[in-house]
Amino acid sequence: MSEFQELIKSFPKTRDYVRDFFVYGFKSRTEFKHKSPRTYDNERRRLESWLSPYVRKDFAANGSNISLSIDSNLLDTNPLFQVWKTKSFTDNDIVLHFLILDLLSGENFLSAEEITDRLLTDYESLFDIQTVRRKCNAYAKEGLLNKTKTGKSVVFSLDLTLALWVTSNTSLLDALSFYQMAGVFGIIGNYLSSGSDSNNRTFRVKHSFFVHTLEDEILSSILHSMREHKSVTLAIKSSKRDTAYTVVCIPLLIMISTRSGRRFLCGYTTARKRFTCYRLDTIKRVTPLEQKPEYDFLLEKLNQNRRKLWGVSFQSTNQTHVNRLTMTLRIYEPHERHIIDRLKREGRGGTVTKTGKHVYTYEKEAFDCNEMLPWIRTFIGRILSLKCTDKSVEQRFYRDLQEMYQMYRITENNPKTVHSGNNRS
Repeated sequence: MSEFQELIKSFPKTRDYVRDFFVYGFKSRTEFKHKSPRTYDNERRRLESWLSPYVRKDFAANGSNISLSIDSNLLDTNPLFQVWKTKSFTDNDIVLHFLILDLLSGENFLSAEEITDRLLTDYESLFDIQTVRRKCNAYAKEGLLNKTKTGKSVVFSLDLTLALWVTSNTSLLDALSFYQMAGVFGIIGNYLSSGSDSNNRTFRVKHSFFVHTLEDEILSSILHSMREHKSVTLAIKSSKRDTAYTVVCIPLLIMISTRSGRRFLCGYTTARKRFTCYRLDTIKRVTPLEQKPEYDFLLEKLNQNRRKLWGVSFQSTNQTHVNRLTMTLRIYEPHERHIIDRLKREGRGGTVTKTGKHVYTYEKEAFDCNEMLPWIRTFIGRILSLKCTDKSVEQRFYRDLQEMYQMYRITENNPKTVHSGNNRS
């Protein structure tokens, strides 16, 4: 039987562990059916080790439920940054890490052969030269070491200029404190601040989506492909249907919901020849492909189509290109002028027209009018009629309304009369 290990090698695996409890949480041991009970125990132990102050245990009839409870406006950093620091390592990894950095800390320029010799003479540590060379090349790729060619030799050096500048610059440390709380890839600011022994004593964010840091590895790969105008293969696992599939698309834009904070990749799918959005938290892997010469043309076309978006959906149920929704409301003037202002402010480009005494009509063209329904329902009590060229949207709205009538035992002679004469709130 393998021994339990707190650290794991794969960050995607770490991401799934934390998301299971933080996003989808409240699972007892008996409800965790897609993996073995021992796997559940190991995941729980890792989570309690990484994020112990934020682990919450609730007791229910079927056992205890484990979840994460994090209040962003009380914290000086994102606790989920800790999951970026859980990668496993071998004994050789950790020994070489400190010894190589120590050898090069005195402004030394050493080749892999010289480093290998010095490890033996200075530290009595014997390593294969190929192992040392691979480690130095890996650190050079990550930016920890400088790699230069002197004559026929390749030498490595350690440049501490940036570290010393960061440590001595108070204004920069404040900027890093703010960035780790508010910026994309905030883990970078956290790493630099931690390396300088600096803590965030100034900034707090009232509404922060800490879980986004779990997607930053995926986001980084996507942005890199976007910069190089490459298509990608996305490995996706649906959170609703628990199914996995792959899709080839040209990544064009990252969209962020102002309501939920959820992030989406908007791309052009080559197989279906249309724009589609994918939730970042459902993407498990990104594989870059070849460059696409039509990238700029597709991006311009997307920017034109965005005017007809309400949210992130480009697809309507009746397969027409664009649908029109018309909503007629009763708004009593002048003391309800704020409702008219709200229609204009939140209507995302829709037109607001006065069509009668205390009657206003809102019209909007969108690819998928279904996305508008949650916003439209906030006006129930004022709506006189709702019409849409996509009839399924109308049917869904009035069906939901009838269900509400039945739930509250409201008698309504006309099922398409949405307003209430006594409700002016």
